[in-house]
Amino acid sequence: MMCIHGGAGFGRTLAVNICLRGLEPHGDVRKIAFRARPTARAVRHGLFTALGLAGEPPRHPGEFDRLLKTALAERPSHLPGGQRPRTFLVDEAQWLNGEAFEYFRCLWDEPSAHLAIVFVGGEGCHTVLRREPMLSSRIFIRQHFTRLTPGEVLEAIPLFHPVWADADPGDIAFADQHAAHGDFRARAQLAAHTRPALARTGRSHVDRELLRWAFSRLA
Repeated sequence: MMCIHGGAGFGRTLAVNICLRGLEPHGDVRKIAFRARPTARAVRHGLFTALGLAGEPPRHPGEFDRLLKTALAERPSHLPGGQRPRTFLVDEAQWLNGEAFEYFRCLWDEPSAHLAIVFVGGEGCHTVLRREPMLSSRIFIRQHFTRLTPGEVLEAIPLFHPVWADADPGDIAFADQHAAHGDFRARAQLAAHTRPALARTGRSHVDRELLRWAFSRLA
């Protein structure tokens, strides 16, 4: 198990998705996200859906648990390289409470499950994990995402989107200082506004006049 946590818009989910595609292009990755504080019952139903299980979800918790553990033990063997661990990407994990985290721990502890779990969430995710010693001790890696530094912006942003690939480094820094502030999501919003503007104006690359217009379009 691992925990990826940090502020909103810092590129956590993007980075995890790209890394999983690179590490396990043919792997069995199941994504699940919660938008409110889920109970263990809600987690069971979320896993039922993520695993694509047929029929109606069991009503009794014990029966439901047996079904999930059986499904987790049945790893697909048709993938390249034979049987591989199943990976759960649990996004928006800051909504999980101690009960929900504990349920994931119980599944992970099941020897036949052969399960990897990646928790991705805001700062609250790591805070809750630290309050659960039995779970916290099983977290192999904790990675804290922060805003990009000015040097990281110049290194990473030209690779992030074609709009920035040919941009002048000074203009990339200008956009970061006045709008993005090391935030990946803000940079994506700028690209979404800038790309059609380039087409309308016939420009080959961004400049500060166009960037100032894009700044005005940000919420």
